[in-house]
Amino acid sequence: MAQLFFKLGIIGFGGPAAHIAMMEEEVVERRQWLTREHFLDLVGATNLIPGPNSTEMAIHLGYSYGGVMGLAVAGFCFITPAVLITGILAWLYVSFGTLPKFSPLLYGIKPAVLAVIAGALWRLGRKAIKSRSLLSIAGLAIGLLLLGLNEVLALLIGGIVGMLWLQLKSPPDRLAELAIASLNITVAGRTIAASTEVTTPALWQLGLVFLKVGAILFGSGYVLIAFLEGELVGQGWLTQQQLLDAIAIGQFTPGPILSTATFIGYIILGVPGAIAATLGIFLPSFLLVAILNPIVPLLRRSPWSAAFLDAVNASAVALMIVVTVRLAGTIFGQPHFGLPFDPIAFAIAIFSAIALFRFRLNAVWLVLGGAAIGFLSSLIIDTLQLN
Repeated sequence: MAQLFFKLGIIGFGGPAAHIAMMEEEVVERRQWLTREHFLDLVGATNLIPGPNSTEMAIHLGYSYGGVMGLAVAGFCFITPAVLITGILAWLYVSFGTLPKFSPLLYGIKPAVLAVIAGALWRLGRKAIKSRSLLSIAGLAIGLLLLGLNEVLALLIGGIVGMLWLQLKSPPDRLAELAIASLNITVAGRTIAASTEVTTPALWQLGLVFLKVGAILFGSGYVLIAFLEGELVGQGWLTQQQLLDAIAIGQFTPGPILSTATFIGYIILGVPGAIAATLGIFLPSFLLVAILNPIVPLLRRSPWSAAFLDAVNASAVALMIVVTVRLAGTIFGQPHFGLPFDPIAFAIAIFSAIALFRFRLNAVWLVLGGAAIGFLSSLIIDTLQLN
């Protein structure tokens, strides 16, 4: 089992859907450790608890096959390759990130990653927003975020309000009253300040932030980007540029995208920060699977938990929309060649989106292509400037 999940951790490119497909082929088709029905039950369970779907599937499968020991082995082996590779890339980034040979790669990768995020957002949105009620809940979450509410609170309020609306069939005016009351309670006295200076948190503060995010992160690992933008950039621990670099480099690694936490932790507090961030982001998944795996059938039959999940997923899509727009502003907002935006970055994003949506090109090739275009464009610009 350890060998299998370590292999999946090494070759697991393409996001959660690809990871789960690989697990189904290995565990159900080839090894027949589980029936397909049981496997589908576990897939459903990952959507009822917070945490990264593919990582929790590995943990669920390990628990089903080998109990608590299997849970630990499967999860650890699936996560380790991505964490190690990301840690090495973080060291290279801190050591050489300002060198011309490295910066052009990141320059081209960022708009390609934006297309990857947009693709994940499109897929998640089609799955999560299945009715007008859920569309309204997503609109509520966007409104809360634009008013400055904390991302975690916006997600929870969207989930709770949506659950009550979907289950009690409350009319829209009652939903609005409840949302406004929640907003007044949580936002009272809140002020928003944009900080351009990076501050350094204590190690326990950094670990606590990632532990909190790991404990409430519903849906795809791409939602992590939204939380980190609010928790780290918002507090001045990380710049928007560093967040973009972390996301871009995270696309190079196989396995769960949450290994980006390792990269960010290293940037902020070195090796101790990388360890604290990694433990914090993944520990809740191990604990939640161990607690909830035995009662999965009860959770899946509960209409209230199903309604809460639907509302949270819709709110998570809204959260991703807001953050994606912010990231796009950062990527495209630098004037170039006399234009008020960056045409090269914009072109890379457009071509990446076409390759993703029209030709379904794997995210790895998009990132590599973006890196190559960024490098070549840098060479051309440098040559023109010399001449």
